[in-house]
Amino acid sequence: MTGSDEEGLAETFWAVARRLRHQTKGALEPWEISPGQARALGVLLRHGALRPGALAEHLRIAPRSATEVVDGLQERGLVERRPDPDDRRATLVAPTAEGERVGAAIRAARATEAERFFGALDPDDRAELARILRRLREE
Repeated sequence: MTGSDEEGLAETFWAVARRLRHQTKGALEPWEISPGQARALGVLLRHGALRPGALAEHLRIAPRSATEVVDGLQERGLVERRPDPDDRRATLVAPTAEGERVGAAIRAARATEAERFFGALDPDDRAELARILRRLREE
């Protein structure tokens, strides 16, 4: 593969990623939540209450950025901060009942958008794409 072929592949990949990100952002509009906030809420729903630093690690963002995300979610009533029972000096972030409801609705909307997005591919192509993306993620 020549350098120009690789550049073409990278450009195509980024164009597809931008399109998927745009569709995902649109799917989140009914809840007025950012993609970063939706990711954080999803992590909390999967893992339960976490310290802000652990949430930042899951999201692969700086702790300060995680604090901003949590602040936004807390303002919307989707998460709450509470004392860590194992260390009273520490704080846990946990989804509220409303956060669980909104998180489930977002998960369903994202699944619908993903089905629409990848629906142009036949099952064999979808399986091959999933295999390739998993391999690239692992490297």
